[in-house]
Amino acid sequence: MAEHTYRVMVRGRFTDLDEAGRARLLAEVDRHALLTGGFSEEGALSYDKTLDFFSFRVQLRATVEDNDRAVCDRGLAAAARAVDELGVDFRDLKASATDMDLVKIRRK
Repeated sequence: MAEHTYRVMVRGRFTDLDEAGRARLLAEVDRHALLTGGFSEEGALSYDKTLDFFSFRVQLRATVEDNDRAVCDRGLAAAARAVDELGVDFRDLKASATDMDLVKIRRK
């Protein structure tokens, strides 16, 4: 079965942050403030000091038979794990996937 590389972008919001949750997020904000790299297989969580929205980027391999929904579901699960590791709640997760093997690159 042929596999393609997908880049999945997940966006969401932190919710019901108590003082301990805010403190945990702020203690890690410098590490998560900027996405210094691109997409990776480990995934990268990004948020700022407002502690409202966050994004998560991950690169996944999937068979061509998988549809975008299945790939997005895997990205959503990875994002949920990353936010859960910070010990805070979230809501409104939305994902979009791009099949990088189908992207056409225009060279000058």
